[in-house]
Amino acid sequence: MKQTYRGSCHCGRTRFEVDADLDKVRVCDCSICRRRGALSYRADPADVRLLTPIEALTLYTFHTRTARDYFCPVCGILPFRRPRTAPNLWAINVRCLEGVDLDAIPIEQVYGSRLP
Repeated sequence: MKQTYRGSCHCGRTRFEVDADLDKVRVCDCSICRRRGALSYRADPADVRLLTPIEALTLYTFHTRTARDYFCPVCGILPFRRPRTAPNLWAINVRCLEGVDLDAIPIEQVYGSRLP
């Protein structure tokens, strides 16, 4: 069942809400995700509410320029992104959500390093 979670970057400048059923999170082994260490949950855009305008964030793209990584320009945390393999969805960094027991969520390994 979906629950509403509040999320933010470290300094609190970037804030958002997401309606999610945290049945699993994803860990990717691509070059950026491996360094970032995020636990991602894919959400439909209708379930995500950005409380900070997207224009206030820093955008990073690389390789095919399909994935869109949004960072807080102050603290550098990535609270969400548009993934390359599903650019119509949001990938929420579950580590940025309040009140989540990370140890209770199953982890799915994703092999982004194998993408062309």
